Amino acid sequence: MSVYDEILPSLITATPAEGRELAIKIARKTIAAIQPDADIRTKLRPDYAEDTSKLMQAGQIVAIEFQTIAAANNYWRK
Repeated sequence: MSVYDEILPSLITATPAEGRELAIKIARKTIAAIQPDADIRTKLRPDYAEDTSKLMQAGQIVAIEFQTIAAANNYWRK
């Protein structure tokens, strides 16, 4: 069992809303894995906090994660 199994035991969620919340969690955990230093992430936050282009890119990352979760849950078939 890896550390990721504890963070993300399954992509299966009860509702699409829970799936979206999971997508956001996955995106946040991915960023933390890429840049594990919390102080650096905090220092970088102002750089994207007011940059609409960077915020939209973050939204795209969440959307991609949600597509994966939706596929695992067959949301589009219900």
